[in-house]
Amino acid sequence: MSFAATPMLVRLPVWRARVVLVLLLLGFVAVGGRSGYLQGVRTAFLKEEGEARYARLIEAPATRGRILDRNGEPLAISTPVKSVWAMPEELEADRRQRAALARALAMPLEALDRKLAEGAGRDFVYLKRQVPPEIAQRVAALKIPGVFEHREYRRYYPVGAVTAQVVGFTGVDDVGQEGMELAYQSRLAGTAGSRRVIKDRHGGVVEDIGAVQPAQDGADLVLSIDSKIQTLAYHALLDGVRKHRARAGAAIVLDVASGEILALVNVPSYNPNNRAKLAGAQLRNRALTDVFEPGSTLKPLTIALALETGKATPRTMIDTEGGQLTIANYTIRDAHPARAMSVTKVLQVSSNIGAAKIALSLPSEAMWDLYRRVGLGHPPELGFPGEAAGRLRHYSTWRPIEQATMAYGHGISVSLVQLARAYTMFARDGELAPITLLRNPGYASGQKILSTQTARAVRAMLESAVQPGGTGPLARIAGWRVAGKTGTAHKLENGSYAPDKYLSSFVGFAPVSAPRLITAVVIDEPSTGGYYGGVVAAPVFAKVMRGALRMLGVPLDAPAEPLELPSESEHAREST
Repeated sequence: MSFAATPMLVRLPVWRARVVLVLLLLGFVAVGGRSGYLQGVRTAFLKEEGEARYARLIEAPATRGRILDRNGEPLAISTPVKSVWAMPEELEADRRQRAALARALAMPLEALDRKLAEGAGRDFVYLKRQVPPEIAQRVAALKIPGVFEHREYRRYYPVGAVTAQVVGFTGVDDVGQEGMELAYQSRLAGTAGSRRVIKDRHGGVVEDIGAVQPAQDGADLVLSIDSKIQTLAYHALLDGVRKHRARAGAAIVLDVASGEILALVNVPSYNPNNRAKLAGAQLRNRALTDVFEPGSTLKPLTIALALETGKATPRTMIDTEGGQLTIANYTIRDAHPARAMSVTKVLQVSSNIGAAKIALSLPSEAMWDLYRRVGLGHPPELGFPGEAAGRLRHYSTWRPIEQATMAYGHGISVSLVQLARAYTMFARDGELAPITLLRNPGYASGQKILSTQTARAVRAMLESAVQPGGTGPLARIAGWRVAGKTGTAHKLENGSYAPDKYLSSFVGFAPVSAPRLITAVVIDEPSTGGYYGGVVAAPVFAKVMRGALRMLGVPLDAPAEPLELPSESEHAREST
């Protein structure tokens, strides 16, 4: 049996086809109308949608201002570098490509994988910051989707370790971390801007639409530092520290007229361009942040007050008790015992007993007031991070023995900068100079502390202290008259004086006839070749002062013939 196929015909109503056709036509009209409306009327809408997918607002970094020395020599400059970053969600790279990327970045593959894993779910993760141009080129040549680069700036320090503790450094984000970089961060940094660009799917910029906000570059900072004198002082100090196998050292050179700091050096130092092995002790600007007992370098202040108040004259005789004086069960000793000596001799041979007796003849309030007025006991206000105030107790708490020992620098602590500034009143005929780390040439008016007569009398005594028979003949230099004072003090440790650890110092100025420069040197814990300030610190002073006066072309005021200096073993000792 067979069956014939019977076709089944279904007839649809004509109106249904017409309705569908009308609906389709209406849809086309709506789409066409909407398209025409958006393209002809609301053009901003399509632009916004397109920009949302391809336009990006990128930061336009500001160039950090330069740090310059007083003569315009660069101490810190910014150079453009590239940083490589990725969008983990868009990164399209197989294992082989990732290995190639790690090699290009000079980093282990495991470290790259870890960075990408940590950045999962984020739109941005740095792969490597501030890479050299050749690395950036190798990465770009890989053309891996989701890996990008952008321009940053890296700080470079041309003078390196010589100015490290003064200039400081910036971190990877170009923000000041130490020194003047930190102190003047807002001035140097400037303000970053922004630009709108069109990028392709690989992140490449195909069109620069324009600046939304222009970047404002940072301002340059001109320091008072003279890089040539700074370099001279650094190497002289380094030689002194190495020669005596000392723990550390610091030195400062001041311009007497302007109060500008021409050199401020520290040892040990570090290379700010390579801080991989940087230790905390290397960061300290010891001349500003560390304090110490100044020892005999404070004696000129005590004697100046005695002259100013009429308690003594340079020729007044002081009974020095044969080199030993006991006050309240505490015995003061002299390195050069004598029955009596003049005030000038007290300073020349650095008699502790003479200084103590002079101090005890003065009101404690007057001593405290002089110390305070010359800047001891409060920061020097240079605007430098971590400036130390030192320690100056109120006179109402002083016992007689404390007043006596304070006359020769025990029981009081100062920074090297404070000590150098105090000596400006002897070099400027009784006027204390304001000091600065910023270039400010010309005469800087200061505060009158002593009469001109007193200042010049102490200046003459300080000159005698570096002559044969004084404690500092190794500070003399051929061609210029020098005045200054040695200092030697036991170091304080755990509240008591260490018997075999010393701080050796020297502060002085030249030329005596018309003082131009003040130089102060302190060397911490010399362990070989002596420990007296006249042996350890005075030769460093002489080397720095001689070179600096020559560089500045300061006229001679003494015979230029070579001096017959005593050997260090023959050199006179100072009391400590």
